[in-house]
Amino acid sequence: MFYIVVALLSAMFFGASTPLCKSLLDSIPPFKLAGLLYLGASLATLPFMLRESSGVDLHRMGKINSSRLLGAIAFGGIFGPVLLLMGLEKASAASVSLWLNLELVATALLGVLFFKDHLGRYGWIGVVGALLASLLLTWHEGTIGVVALIFIGLACIAWGLDNHLTALIDGITPTQSTFWKGLIAGSTNFLIGMILEPGIEAPYTIGLALIVGVFSYGLSITLYITAAQNIGATRSQMIFGSAPFFGVALSSLFLGESLSPAQFIASTLLIASLVVLFMEQHMHEHTHETLSHKHLHNHDAHHKHSHDQGKVSETVHSHWHTHDEARHTHPHWPDIHHRHTHS
Repeated sequence: MFYIVVALLSAMFFGASTPLCKSLLDSIPPFKLAGLLYLGASLATLPFMLRESSGVDLHRMGKINSSRLLGAIAFGGIFGPVLLLMGLEKASAASVSLWLNLELVATALLGVLFFKDHLGRYGWIGVVGALLASLLLTWHEGTIGVVALIFIGLACIAWGLDNHLTALIDGITPTQSTFWKGLIAGSTNFLIGMILEPGIEAPYTIGLALIVGVFSYGLSITLYITAAQNIGATRSQMIFGSAPFFGVALSSLFLGESLSPAQFIASTLLIASLVVLFMEQHMHEHTHETLSHKHLHNHDAHHKHSHDQGKVSETVHSHWHTHDEARHTHPHWPDIHHRHTHS
């Protein structure tokens, strides 16, 4: 339940970014705005990053985890936000908010194809429902909707890859992962923006963009990583799928956009798809090999170790720990301990 709440808060913060960024695009071009958003994310996590630095062993991440982090930075921090903003320039904030549920489709399909994830009957029904809703929105937006959908679709594929790569990173905390993604991706996109369109925007708009980045990307990404590492990328994405509905509500409140019949039907279809996805269950006998790693966890069935003076922590915490080999059966999601193939 704790990680469901974490994922929901992540969705709320991110959903608010769509209508806010729609307004900011009037003053800041896409590359610069994408850079400022992620630099804001880096600023949000800097205090926590400094507090955790004494316990970080970056050299223990290894080449695989380092490659995963670089991939997450490239797909999720550089390509994803720029593509989103390019699509947002061309379509209404409400439609773009709803289109963002394509990230769920992309995450699910990439998970099945490349990341040892699993979708059953209900999962596939939910994915198809989300896809149909997106096609309905494309029809509603007309010709320009096709162009916008291409940008949003590519952004969702980029974020789908980011979701899976990030969920598999261990050795650093979600805060540290978010900090490096924000700093590297934000600096890269802002530099590209300065090359394409030289000049500095008004300090007021830059400040607003950084504030949006602090909440909608910094806090949101940190919370999402925490959830994804514990309940899996696809399931976290199911909960994160509520973000567009926050975006639709705020688009109506701040931009005065009304919800058309097509958008209403698409919203209803998306909600039904999320409900179906939540109905899925997955359980089979599986084996855990001996493993040493570091990630946020509490003392569940896979974490029964004690700490100093034999005390057992009741809170979510992070440290290096070792799992002995085990074979058992229980309901599970494709989290950091359950990336296995099965019949």
